Amino acid sequence: MTSLITTELVILDADQGTEPSAVIRALAAAIAEQGRANSADGLAAAAIAREEKTPTGVPGGIAIPHARTEAVTEPSLAMARLNPPVDFGAKDGPADLVFMIAAPEGAGKDHLKLLSTLARSLVKKDFVASLRAAATEQEIVDLIETALGLRETPEEQTTTTEAAPTATEADHPRRVIAVTACPTGIAHTYMAADALAQAGAEMGIDVVTETQGSSGTTPIDQSVIDAADAVVFAVDVDVRDKARFAGKPYVQAPVKAGIDDPQGLVRKALAEADAPNGHRLTTAHAADDSADAQSGSRESVGAHLKRVLLTGVSYMIPFVAAGGLLMALGFLLGGFDIPDYAEDIVLGNSLWNLPTEYGDLALGPVGAYLGAVAFQIGNLSMSFLVAALAGYIAYGIADRPGIAPGFTVGAVAVLMGAGFIGGIIGGLLAGYIAHWIGSFAAPRWLRGLMPVVIIPLVASLVSSGLMFMVLGGPISALTTGLDSWLSSMTGTAAVVLGLILGAMMAVDLGGPVNKVAYSFAVAGLAAGSVDNPVPWEIMATVMAAGMVPPLAMALATAVRPRIFSQAEKENGKAAWLLGAAFISEGAIPFAASDPLRVIPASVVGAGVTGGMTMAFSVTSQAPHGGVFVFFAIDSFLLFLVSIVVGTIISAVLVLALKILVRRGGASGPEEAKPAEPVSSNADATRV
Repeated sequence: MTSLITTELVILDADQGTEPSAVIRALAAAIAEQGRANSADGLAAAAIAREEKTPTGVPGGIAIPHARTEAVTEPSLAMARLNPPVDFGAKDGPADLVFMIAAPEGAGKDHLKLLSTLARSLVKKDFVASLRAAATEQEIVDLIETALGLRETPEEQTTTTEAAPTATEADHPRRVIAVTACPTGIAHTYMAADALAQAGAEMGIDVVTETQGSSGTTPIDQSVIDAADAVVFAVDVDVRDKARFAGKPYVQAPVKAGIDDPQGLVRKALAEADAPNGHRLTTAHAADDSADAQSGSRESVGAHLKRVLLTGVSYMIPFVAAGGLLMALGFLLGGFDIPDYAEDIVLGNSLWNLPTEYGDLALGPVGAYLGAVAFQIGNLSMSFLVAALAGYIAYGIADRPGIAPGFTVGAVAVLMGAGFIGGIIGGLLAGYIAHWIGSFAAPRWLRGLMPVVIIPLVASLVSSGLMFMVLGGPISALTTGLDSWLSSMTGTAAVVLGLILGAMMAVDLGGPVNKVAYSFAVAGLAAGSVDNPVPWEIMATVMAAGMVPPLAMALATAVRPRIFSQAEKENGKAAWLLGAAFISEGAIPFAASDPLRVIPASVVGAGVTGGMTMAFSVTSQAPHGGVFVFFAIDSFLLFLVSIVVGTIISAVLVLALKILVRRGGASGPEEAKPAEPVSSNADATRV
């Protein structure tokens, strides 16, 4: 296993400016110069994006920016000792010791464990003091490799034991379980675990930690959980198997709180245990990983509904993506009349018995057969959409006990003709019923049956029964009316719809409004057909409009580079590819630094593109991919024309606004705020 750090990756007593992004870029450049990353910009962009989610500064003058990205080719650690220090968001002040952890997407567990070990060492005051006193780069490397256990040391290195104690160990006055997890699972996860364990030792409390990180998870024995007084969830992501802790008093906070105030979290957890009406984690509440950081606080109704609906959509999209692309491939190979032949061909023929009856547009008997197979697989995938949507909406409310009732009521909605509206209503109904049943205080002998038998059985019966007997008919009538209205939209009405959807795609670039428009298009994709192409037209409209903002920013930086900062010019180069792939987030750096000019310009251009695609009746059977799914887009040239027109309009508007409208009374490139680069790995699922 190669060394994580070398002397070339150590920067001592350097002035790297006053911004965390500048420090991150310097360390990323050092890693790339040693051949450990194929793109310094890509690594820096990923680390800066992580920094924007949660600052990585921790108490003690330390910061640990980190990223896991395809730009990294070899797990690496770079360190800078700064003079002057730079503020990375720690509550006790700026950081003078900055460690950048860079891991490739497929990093092996051995490397990830070493990186995690380093993160844990940084809570030890003597180790940190030695780093500050080191005179040379080699001393730094020696200290770090000793801490990682890669060099022998006369003194035994102390580490926090992560192995779960057994129920036979000596009892402690109080015991708290601490579960830690962060998005990358490399640094904060382990630092929070060690900080909580250390805080417990100082308080005379047994804190047992479970780190749900990249180097693996060792679940705490259930007997230890049962014997614990309370639980601390210091997490920024979902907790795996949270139902194990049902019935326990708990607090939930961001993972950084476990580093900044570990004793406070332990005290709050024990206070919940001591309070007669303290918060307990019920079976149904075990799904609620989006609780606010403050103990006992809950989401607003609107935020809760948005979360569960987007959970359903996010799990549904893979069915749409795979199914839509396969059906489009089936049309390409078998012709647009392949639906008339597909089932007969796949059941009655094979590669050794090719069909003799197929459509005139098929690419011969081989094309007809392969097209029929692709179409049928895609069609079957698409048939799960409503059930998957309902099932995972229910999952977002009630965790795993809600999945079966949700899928069942979704299937009933399909049978009743209630479509996606029925799936959404049925999923909410199944989820809340399952949540309600799970909130009952069941006897101990019945608890094991609740999530696997009782809750799915009763919730399925009630929600599906209501869909059959009460809700299905009216929702079906509403769905039929909505489909008829959409199918009848022509001329001006269709253009207006395109304008609205296009503007929604650009108004917040991947935010809630953008997601509403995209989810609306994806939800109706399965209803599209040759006879009813309107849902496909809506999908093409949303995709084309979403491509305009990043492409417009790329064009603007190419036409008038001198009015943009250096960082914006670099972002402009990346935005060409991001826009072509339908990743609207490629325009976020520009909107973040100059929202009053970039967003209005983007909205106008995207709205025009949306109106044009609807006017041209362009269709797309693929939910994502931009120009790279050209085979799934009918009238592809008109699709491109619409995008080009909108891109030019937005680019001209943003340039005019930047040149003519002075920011703060002055204009010019020297006044443009540098925007952070966006990784080419930006979220392409959009949910």
